Amino acid sequence: MVPLLLVLLAAVCFGTTGTAQALGAPEVSAFSLGSARLAIGGTLLGAWALFAVRHRRGARGTTAKFTPDAARLRRPNRAHLGLISLGALGVLLYQPLFFAGTAGSGVAVGTVLALGSAPVLTGLLQWALERRFPGLSWGVATAIAVLGVALIAAAGAGDAGGANLAGIAASIGAGASYSVYTLSAKALMNRGWSADGTMGVVFGVAGIVSVPLLLASGAEWMLTPAGLATAAWLGVVTTTIAYLCFGAGLAKLQAATVSTLTLAEPLTASILGLLVLREQLAGLEALGLIVLAAGIVVLVLGSTAAFQRFSPATKMRLAVNGATTGTAAAGIHPDADSAERQQR
Repeated sequence: MVPLLLVLLAAVCFGTTGTAQALGAPEVSAFSLGSARLAIGGTLLGAWALFAVRHRRGARGTTAKFTPDAARLRRPNRAHLGLISLGALGVLLYQPLFFAGTAGSGVAVGTVLALGSAPVLTGLLQWALERRFPGLSWGVATAIAVLGVALIAAAGAGDAGGANLAGIAASIGAGASYSVYTLSAKALMNRGWSADGTMGVVFGVAGIVSVPLLLASGAEWMLTPAGLATAAWLGVVTTTIAYLCFGAGLAKLQAATVSTLTLAEPLTASILGLLVLREQLAGLEALGLIVLAAGIVVLVLGSTAAFQRFSPATKMRLAVNGATTGTAAAGIHPDADSAERQQR
């Protein structure tokens, strides 16, 4: 249950991005905001990963240098470097593609297309790579959630003046980029990397690359109190804290399950738009939000019910070895289910 809640908390943090921009830096370009977010958040995640490794070494004494997390963070092999590069590329591409989608199709349509396509693409890619269906709970919940996203997109299409093909392609590209860095991070965790180490390395690389992009796009807006507060919120809350929670949940759940849970992001963004920004909500949008929320509830309940079927000993083993475990219906590896049956 805790991994599910951590991913939902991450999604809530993600969902505050648009409100923070509207309140603190409404006239700043999306590219500059995205670069600042990655430069600050990615650098902090990288620093946190280094701190965590040093802390583990101090806690475990001289034997810590032989632990998989510490060794692989210091000396990644060629396969690890490939996954890190792929994940960082996905992080970097997500920002411009996402904002290009919202520019071409409108904020409402572009956002829901990007976020709505992500769980479908992630599940299909995971299915293709692992040759294992993500599970019935994922399938049902994702179908319900995508229906909710479609309703929101249909309601927003009228305000956005219609979505164009370039905007739709960019939004789906953003969803694919999200899938790439999510699956890359999951692959590193499956190879023994810690959650904070994975997030720190992948986003740290993306953050370093984002620094010159931020300077080139113009960072003068960060010198004002409102601009500094906005950049700090985007970097610390919506990136550093959010992705630490995201990584901790991803370590114990399937990538497809995590991707569907993060659909709580547009739900959060819509609620904040209503309560904080005083935006109007059409009837179709309200229906879409309700359906979207129902899909998330189905996934949470299905995952929780599947996990509760295990004995206390198996639950403890799953909690420790969550990076490579999960049920077919809830993100726990089938081997764990087989082990449980043998134990009985």
